[in-house]
Amino acid sequence: MKNNSILRLCSISLLLAIAGCDVVKQMGGAYNMTQCNYSYRSLSNLNVAGMDLSKGVSLAWLPSITGILSGTARSVPLKFTLNLDVQNPNQTAAMLHGLQYILSIDNVDFTNGTIDRSINIPGGGTQPMPLDIGFDMAELLRGESKDAVVGIVRNFIGIGDKASNVTFRIKPTFMIGTVPVTSPSYIPVTFSFGGKKN
Repeated sequence: MKNNSILRLCSISLLLAIAGCDVVKQMGGAYNMTQCNYSYRSLSNLNVAGMDLSKGVSLAWLPSITGILSGTARSVPLKFTLNLDVQNPNQTAAMLHGLQYILSIDNVDFTNGTIDRSINIPGGGTQPMPLDIGFDMAELLRGESKDAVVGIVRNFIGIGDKASNVTFRIKPTFMIGTVPVTSPSYIPVTFSFGGKKN
C-alpha cells in the first residue's frame, strides 16, 4: 500500500516535471520568434476581381481593368500569397501558432486579420512563411484615398509607373501550455513592389 502511494507520487511528480519542461520550451520558442528576422520574398497567386495575374495581363481583361481603375466596379476582390522568409538567429527553435496582421500600402490601411498557422524554425535556420491574404478593394477605390489606391492597383496588375511601399505588421501568437498568448507589439516587415524597372 505504501509502495503504491510512493509510486503514484513519483508518477505525478514526473508528469509535472515533463509538463513544466514543455512550458519552458514553449516560452523559449515564443521569445525566439520575436527575435527572428522577417524579410519579403515574393507575391504569388495574384488574383484581382477573378483575373489570375500570376502570368501577366490578358487583352481580354482590358474592359474589367478599365472599370476597376475608374472606380465604377462594385466589387474588386484581391487575393494573393505574401511569401516571407523567417530567419531564426537563436541557437534553439522559434515557434508560433498564428498571427494577427495589418497591411498598409503607400500609407493606406488596406486590411487586417488573423492567420492560424503553426511554424517551428530550428535554431540558425531560415524557413518560408506563405500567408494567404484576401480583401475587397472597392470601398478604397471610392474613398478619399482613391488616387493612391488606383496607383497601387496598377502595380498589382503590372502596369504601374511608380513602386508601392508596403508595411506588413504582424503580432505572433504563441501557445504557453494550452493558453494562446499574443505578442504585445507588432513586428514590421517592409518592402516595395511594382513600378517601372530600370
